[in-house]
Amino acid sequence: MSFCRLDLEISYICDTNRSPPNTLLFSALVGAGYQLISVVFCVIMFAIVGELYTESGSMLSKDIFVYAATSPINGYFGRSLYARLGGRMWIRQMLVSAFTVPVAVCGTAFLINFIAIGYYASRAIPFGTMVAVTCICIFVILPLTLVGTVVGRNLDGQPDFPCRVNAVPRPIPEKKWYMEPLIIVLLGGVLPFGSIFIEMYFIFTSFWAYKIYYVYGFMLLVFSILTVVTVCVTIVCTYFLLNAEDYRWQWTSFMAAGSTSIYVNAYSFYYFFFKTKMFGLFQTAFYFGYMALFSGALEIICGTVGYVGTNLFVRKIYSNVKID
Repeated sequence: MSFCRLDLEISYICDTNRSPPNTLLFSALVGAGYQLISVVFCVIMFAIVGELYTESGSMLSKDIFVYAATSPINGYFGRSLYARLGGRMWIRQMLVSAFTVPVAVCGTAFLINFIAIGYYASRAIPFGTMVAVTCICIFVILPLTLVGTVVGRNLDGQPDFPCRVNAVPRPIPEKKWYMEPLIIVLLGGVLPFGSIFIEMYFIFTSFWAYKIYYVYGFMLLVFSILTVVTVCVTIVCTYFLLNAEDYRWQWTSFMAAGSTSIYVNAYSFYYFFFKTKMFGLFQTAFYFGYMALFSGALEIICGTVGYVGTNLFVRKIYSNVKID
């Protein structure tokens, strides 16, 4: 019986290394998360040492420049993860990784811009600016992502699992309702959102009440706290999942950490109806369009942080298992 139990435990441990479904999308989101984390950190540091908040449009221009410059980070981490998970369609993965965030941002901005043109609003983006952004995506972001993809594939693209994964996945036993991945995902974002709740008010006020935001040092502190809290909560959630012999931890850890954006998005509804005086199609589309982008970026950032921390945790607890 002891040998049977040992075989079952070994089989389960090997299944924790099984590649998640939709590996291409998963690796692309993680790569984009690394890039967005780099962008947030760089922009905050630029704001701390400089005076971005006193120059009109300087923050947006710096964001675009830093995002384009950090494209190799996206390619490197996304491609290396995709290779380690056994992915083979690397060109498609590179394209999805490079254009997921830009397409979402440009698509939303262009849609809002068309509404603004219809209302003859002063915030309408000139056609030349839209063409310039599109050229940046094609001629700057894509080549730099390709460079990172090639480097990541050659330097960090070898699988390093402690044991071979069985061809047939092990059945997942029944468990309590509160141990289901959906419940874990919904509860995983509560504490991270609580850690940034106060800061959200000041950020929203800066965005929508047009007040100058200048405490970027405090923002860096809050971002660090969010990172630590997200990693800790996601590790706890993943531990409960693994303890229930459910090896589907990759997407669960990503979504549990990323669910912070659900509560941020819910808070944005409260802020719109009770803290702003916006009305009409254009103002409503403008607000909720850009808040959707903000929430989506936060989901990718928190999801990447949660997955990376959980991946280190899972590998640490199973580091002594070496089986052919």
